[in-house]
Amino acid sequence: MISTFGSPSAPAVLLIAGIGSTMDWWEPGFCRLLEGRHVIRYDHRDTGDAPSYPPGRPGYTGDDLVTDAAAVLDEVGVAAAHVVGISMGGALAQLLTLNHPDRVLSLTAMSTTAGPGDPDLPGPSSLVDVPEPDWADDAAVVSYLVESQRAVAEGPFDEAEVRAVATIAVSRTKNHESSQKNHLAAAGSGSWRHRLGEITVPVLVIHGDQDPLFPLPHGEALAREIPGARLVVLPDTGHEFPRRNWPLVVPEILTLTSGG
Repeated sequence: MISTFGSPSAPAVLLIAGIGSTMDWWEPGFCRLLEGRHVIRYDHRDTGDAPSYPPGRPGYTGDDLVTDAAAVLDEVGVAAAHVVGISMGGALAQLLTLNHPDRVLSLTAMSTTAGPGDPDLPGPSSLVDVPEPDWADDAAVVSYLVESQRAVAEGPFDEAEVRAVATIAVSRTKNHESSQKNHLAAAGSGSWRHRLGEITVPVLVIHGDQDPLFPLPHGEALAREIPGARLVVLPDTGHEFPRRNWPLVVPEILTLTSGG
């Protein structure tokens, strides 16, 4: 499913969600704050209204998820967009920029990396260790998503905010187990960090100072190795994008997508 905000004649901003995430995690309130932009969000495969595959057996690869992003632009009639991705979505956004440079006007990479497992970058400082729920129990899945988010958050955790979004996401998803497992199981194409120097569009890197999955040096490496990239560090922030950070992030994206 694809959802849009704003005028189709405005500069397009494509939002790419993280692993196992429906487009609902890009909340409508955030999308509407990107005034003067044609904001586009969509469901990854195995999430929301998108096609679903058996748990642990995705019928796609990581490269297919990159191609999906380009296909979304085709679907809404957009030749090129400013691309914003978070976590896995940030990785997909980087690869879209590298492999389909004619489709990307600028790149915003949030809470992400190009070098997971690289020996010069720190590994996770903590891991999500939340027991699996009964995947057939929607309420249990919502609670699982809330606790998974809490495990990687820093500072004040707004459970009501997270639970509200999780409830919408769960209500729209066909197979909860597939949504939480298949992106991890999808085959990747290997590291692309050595290609970061090929990126020529304006780049904004946004990273939490307390991110436990991709510690801050991952964001610093992106900003250092992508020519001309700018790093914005979010204080008291983990691997998350809470509403309290919208006032910091929205002006940065608006500036980047205006050509400033």
